[in-house]
Amino acid sequence: MAQKAHILYVEDDESLSYVTKDNLELQGYQVTHCISGGEALEMIEGGKEEAFDLYILDVMLPDTDGFAIARAIRAHDEQTPILFLTAKSLKEDRLHGLRLGADDYITKPFSIEELILKVEVFLRRSSVNVPPSSGQYRLGRFWFDYPNLALKDEEGSRRLTQKEADLLNVFAQQQNQVIRRSDILEQLWGEDDYFLGRSLDVFISRLRKYLKADKRLQIENIHGVGFRLRVEETQAPY
Repeated sequence: MAQKAHILYVEDDESLSYVTKDNLELQGYQVTHCISGGEALEMIEGGKEEAFDLYILDVMLPDTDGFAIARAIRAHDEQTPILFLTAKSLKEDRLHGLRLGADDYITKPFSIEELILKVEVFLRRSSVNVPPSSGQYRLGRFWFDYPNLALKDEEGSRRLTQKEADLLNVFAQQQNQVIRRSDILEQLWGEDDYFLGRSLDVFISRLRKYLKADKRLQIENIHGVGFRLRVEETQAPY
C-alpha cells in the first residue's frame, strides 16, 4: 500500500513542503503538492481531482484555509482520510476540523517521523491494532458492512470514513460490553493521549448521530471507564 498510495499535500510554506514532500516520496508515496488552497479547491471542485488515498492539509493558507478544503472534499468523498497540519494549539480548532470530517491532526512544528507514522496508520486498511472480524453485522435496523465502510438500512446507505468504520467495528464486535476508553485509543490510534481522547469523543458523537434513528441502539458513556454499545435484540455476524 505504502508504495502505491497517492497523497494530496496542501502547504504554502516552501521550505517545509519541500522537505515533507521529499521525505514522503522517499517512503514510496506519490505526492501531488498544492501551494495554495485555491489550487487545491480548483482541482477538487473542478472535477480534475485524481484518485487520492490520503489528504494532508495545512489549516492556515494565504487564500483560504484547510477547513474549506476539507468541506469540499467531504462533499463528494466521505471515505478518504484527511490529516490536518496546524499551528493552532486551541483544542476548539482541532475539534472543529474533526467535526468537518477530518480523521486526525498534527500540530506544528512536527517531526517527519511523526507524520510518516500517521500516514502509515491511516493507509493501513487491515491494521494489526484493529481486532479481526467477519466484518458484517446486524445492528437493530442497520446492516453494518465493515469491509465496504457502509452502514445501511431500508432508507439507504451511508458511506463511513475509515476511522468511523474502525470504531463502529470495535463496538459491533463487543456489543453490550463495556470497552475501556484507553483500549479503544490503543486499538485505533496506537496510544492513549488526552487530545486523542477528545478526537475519540468527536467520532463517538458522529456514530451516535448515524444510529439515532433506531432507539434500540445507544452508545453509552460509562463514566470513568469507557463506552458500551447497547443493542437490544442483537444478532450475530453473518
